Amino acid sequence: MKILTIAIPCYNSEAYMEKCIQSILPVGDAVEILIVDDGSTKDRTPQIADSYAARYPDIVRAVHQENGGHGEAVNAGLRNASGRYYKVVDSDDWVNTKGLAKIVRRMKELEEEGGVDLLLANFVYDKVGARHKRLMRFTNVFPQEQIFTWDEMRKMHLAQYLLMHNIFYRTQMLRDCGMELPKHTFYVDNIFAFQPLPYVKRLYYMDVNLYHYFIGREDQSVNESVMIGRIDQQIRVNKIMIDVMAAENFSDKSEKVKTYMAKYLTNIMTVTSIMLILSGTDEALAKKADVWAYLQEKDETLYRSIRHNIFGIFMNLPGKAGRKVSIGAYKAAQKIVGFN
Repeated sequence: MKILTIAIPCYNSEAYMEKCIQSILPVGDAVEILIVDDGSTKDRTPQIADSYAARYPDIVRAVHQENGGHGEAVNAGLRNASGRYYKVVDSDDWVNTKGLAKIVRRMKELEEEGGVDLLLANFVYDKVGARHKRLMRFTNVFPQEQIFTWDEMRKMHLAQYLLMHNIFYRTQMLRDCGMELPKHTFYVDNIFAFQPLPYVKRLYYMDVNLYHYFIGREDQSVNESVMIGRIDQQIRVNKIMIDVMAAENFSDKSEKVKTYMAKYLTNIMTVTSIMLILSGTDEALAKKADVWAYLQEKDETLYRSIRHNIFGIFMNLPGKAGRKVSIGAYKAAQKIVGFN
């Protein structure tokens, strides 16, 4: 069995997928690379995937499927994974090869101690045009180089939260918790980084700058105008995350994982709200009200907690003047925090 499976979802990714693959290949055959061709039709993505699988049969496998969206590509990777741990690297991103090799070596050692459910590293916002690339480290949050539990986690800063970029899950745990992302939906990486957390018992953090999260293509899903155009998909993900949080019984879980998940959901509610405010139409504002009503219906206590914190207040200021203040606060946060 491989120690790690890395799935690379690819959809018409010819222009950049090889940089991603080449950043992982040198780590060797302890890693399984699954290139998931999600029904590409406009370029040579399928042929590139098959070429790598032919040249590196002990490392690379090509998985071809009908187009199902990013989430279904992640699902396909999980269904086909043979590694003890599972990670997703998007085809326009890449990893620090030496950092990944260090993590793989430590994974092997951890298996001798019973393994962990979640291994964490650092990631870099590799934003086009930015003079200084923003590094997301967690040395202030997690114990380093030791197995720990949620109870040993310290409070995260405002801009800190776990993303698909810096997490490695135990493969079997993902399967046991029923992880399956919705098809034909963008922004499902938030569900991937959120839903399994209550099932995580043993964690491990390495202060390794691993993942380069590329931001800058005009057609990228996190581009503001693209997000507004796909707002219904953002709303769908938001509501799924509300469902996950509302359905979870936290009575036997650490209070810290519940607190963190509430913070994450607050971030998503904020993103959804501001995109709908930026859209500016009556229909969009009605959708914003509906999302908040959905949260209240599902979990009144959680609703009050999120609605009456600083983010909930700013996202629900009344009238045109209030919405201008909301947008101003969002723009200021963009500059301070450095997100897209």
